[in-house]
Amino acid sequence: MRSEKLFNEAKKYLPGGVDSPVRSYKPYPFFATESEGPRIHDVDGNTYLDYCLAYGPLVLGHANPVVMGAVLNQMSKGTAYGVPTEKEIELAREVVDRMPCAEMVRFVSTGTEATMSAIRLARAWSGRKKIIKFEGAYHGAHDYTLVKSGSGAVGLPDSPGVPEDTTKNTILVPFNDEEALVTIFDQMGDEVAAIILEPVMGNVGCIEPQDGFLRFLRDLTTQNSSALIFDEVITGFRLSRGGAQEYYGVKPDLVTMGKILGGGFPMGALAGKKELMEMIAPSGGVYQAGTFNGNPISVTAGLATMELLDDQFYSDLNNKGNQIRSGIQDILDDKSLNYQVAGLVSMFQIYFTEREVRDYADAKTADIDKFSRYFHQLLKEGVFIPPSQFECCFLSTAHSSEDINTTLEAIEKSIARAENI
Repeated sequence: MRSEKLFNEAKKYLPGGVDSPVRSYKPYPFFATESEGPRIHDVDGNTYLDYCLAYGPLVLGHANPVVMGAVLNQMSKGTAYGVPTEKEIELAREVVDRMPCAEMVRFVSTGTEATMSAIRLARAWSGRKKIIKFEGAYHGAHDYTLVKSGSGAVGLPDSPGVPEDTTKNTILVPFNDEEALVTIFDQMGDEVAAIILEPVMGNVGCIEPQDGFLRFLRDLTTQNSSALIFDEVITGFRLSRGGAQEYYGVKPDLVTMGKILGGGFPMGALAGKKELMEMIAPSGGVYQAGTFNGNPISVTAGLATMELLDDQFYSDLNNKGNQIRSGIQDILDDKSLNYQVAGLVSMFQIYFTEREVRDYADAKTADIDKFSRYFHQLLKEGVFIPPSQFECCFLSTAHSSEDINTTLEAIEKSIARAENI
């Protein structure tokens, strides 16, 4: 198998043989050669229906011809300038038009940069140091948010090399737990600069906020003069035209974006109220900079993508999401398995647990060995999903109803194999 040989070679030059730990699984990952629409191909001649979609950016599927055409045209004109372009204004205008909280935008290269900058900006605006994040939430690979779970406790570093002093001002709380938040704000509300959260937790599977929870956060932060930051790197432009904040009808102070915004190319962004955003250099003193900020290739891909995300696009994705989630539920019911089918619009996941999943602790009750068997059987059936129980699966407009029916057949066989039945 060429993938096995390439993986052994990769381990000589790349830590663990990969450039991101989420790409690693036993015995070795497949190595891609090309992709189109809903399918990805590997070096061994296998083809998979893809529900990983590069972990979310490819909402139009692989190699969308409209996006690729725009990018190829831009590439012939240059790949980086180091000066502003008119397209940056056009994409910023599109973000402001779509995202309810967005009045100004700063483009960056990654979601990690966006969340790191949002926290810095919230601290500068509030004059406070502490931030609250939710257990199991991922906000990029920077020190402030790489902390372990611990209900209502100051987070300990989740990685060697992160000083404890860096995370001493990061407070961990269970998702959907209003009581824990009230207790923290009663004790130290005047020290909290911001709450940062994924409105839908997409890096621990797929966990929705309970009814009223996001509104509760909005009211709580307003009352305590803290900033509310929505990390919409995953949900931005996926749940609705205006992201999760439009979908749930709650407007944060700041929003971070990525993935879909770049149309398959590296891109992140920070947006929010003008009074906050104008604190960013050069108009203010909060420093943020980057060689590839507003890169013309990424901006071009983002503009081409946004043009295709109309009302019909969201209706289509929602219908496909309902088709696959209801199909999975029918399979589980037929086999008398009380596992949890999670997701909304074009996001979905199965938790191999009988416990209702409301937060990270619930998600961790899932049987990861069963999930691993399920994942590997799906590969044999020609379906690729993220290899971890604690990631989310994604649909694109390139997936047809027939593709989904084929996938459901594969899921039924793979669940049976996971259960050894």
